Amino acid sequence: MDRRLLLPALLFIALACSSNRVHGALNRHSFPEGFLFGTGTSAYQYEGAVDKRGQNIWDTFSRIPGKIADGSNADIANDFYHRYKEDLNLITAMNMDSFRFSIAWSRILPNGTISGGINKEGVEFYNSLINEVIAKGLKPFVTIFHFDTPQALEDKYGGFLSENIVKDYVDYADLCFSLFGDRVKLWNTFNEPTIFCMNGYATGIMAPGRCSPYASASCAAGGDSGREPYVAGHHLLVAHAEAVRLYRARYRAAHGGEVGITQVSHWFEPYDAGSAADRRARRRALDFMLGWFMHPVAHGEYPPAMRRLVGGRLPVFTAEQSEMLRGSFDFIGLNYYTSNYAVAAPPPNKLHPSYLTDNWVNATGYRNGIPIGPPAYTPIFFNYPPGLRELLLYVKRRYNNPTIYITENGTDEANNSTIPISEALKDETRIGFHYKHLQFVHKGIQEGVKVKGYFTWTFMDCFEFGDGFKDRFGLIYVDRATLARFRKKSSYWFADFLRR
Repeated sequence: MDRRLLLPALLFIALACSSNRVHGALNRHSFPEGFLFGTGTSAYQYEGAVDKRGQNIWDTFSRIPGKIADGSNADIANDFYHRYKEDLNLITAMNMDSFRFSIAWSRILPNGTISGGINKEGVEFYNSLINEVIAKGLKPFVTIFHFDTPQALEDKYGGFLSENIVKDYVDYADLCFSLFGDRVKLWNTFNEPTIFCMNGYATGIMAPGRCSPYASASCAAGGDSGREPYVAGHHLLVAHAEAVRLYRARYRAAHGGEVGITQVSHWFEPYDAGSAADRRARRRALDFMLGWFMHPVAHGEYPPAMRRLVGGRLPVFTAEQSEMLRGSFDFIGLNYYTSNYAVAAPPPNKLHPSYLTDNWVNATGYRNGIPIGPPAYTPIFFNYPPGLRELLLYVKRRYNNPTIYITENGTDEANNSTIPISEALKDETRIGFHYKHLQFVHKGIQEGVKVKGYFTWTFMDCFEFGDGFKDRFGLIYVDRATLARFRKKSSYWFADFLRR
């Protein structure tokens, strides 16, 4: 046997034999008929082949010294562009039902606009990918925008800070619907707009890296942490609503698809359950993290707490925009990673306004020195499965029980080059993480939450934006030196859990 094949073969035997020992009473058949189990990733984090698309804001941002924790970039990433067929085999081996991925705007439109030219090679790639996904018996779940604004539009008019982005985004979405909508039935307009706007325009730790000087001295691009996050978010919401309206008018009857938007939120518990101030802080924390983008698509307006606390820095929807936004989703994607305690904070410094302090909340993972749940490798994440059920029930109560897909849930470990790969594949913590979270998803369904799917983050270890490759979220291990793929124990566990 080829020595290069010996290690994967031996690991397959060892891990496959051990995976069925970590199992409980819950399995695929515990969930409703048609429930989708899947895994996902995004274009910039995974595809590579940077030379075959236009530049985006992450290409620019990742080349600024100090912005990426390990100094890496995603020019090659996992080279999915050239390896997608073999990678899809790994997903089917786990008995998954669906693959969630994003389309790179600048791979389809290198200059960001239709008038700037369509990249036929990019279109061919996504056509081939979608066809292969379906041929493998998987449902494609496609995100139209996952943090990767074309650099051409950032240079031209400031990207999402300009209302010009609305037309260009809708044109791009229209192109995607027309090219791929005959086969894609689940569309997601935007991934985690809260994270995109907060970290791109308030903290500056993600592209395009904008913030006020008092927020960080490292935001060379400039910015306004108290205004720009809300401006970018406002234009994003209008673009979302316009794209959904277009799909419903032009494509839904023929294609029969659904369009949603993926939200992200922590669950928050009051630091002191007996404190009315902390209970109110918990509600504000949810309004500013989840409600910022959920309230408008459900009710056509921002949460009252945001309007009250942000004041004139928060843009106002026109009557037409408000009506267009209200009910502008067929489902909600929900990404959940952690829970925190909410502590009532004193009024922020009015001279230094920021999205981060506008909610008058201090969030912490610790109470009296004790974490809310076992800490993950990423310091802000804590393993707290009950929080997912609480978040699901909150969305059910607050937003009229929408259809929900849990579009991301996962935990990470360090990229530790000092241990052998055979040890790195033994990710029992990840198995426990997913099993316990699925238990609470199951409880939520029993309590009437309309959850229709659960997607792990991520399919395989990939570029984690500002963290680069220093942490690993995947069910599949990637050797950074060779890009060889190795199945972690969790991938065998899922194959067993999802056996039909």
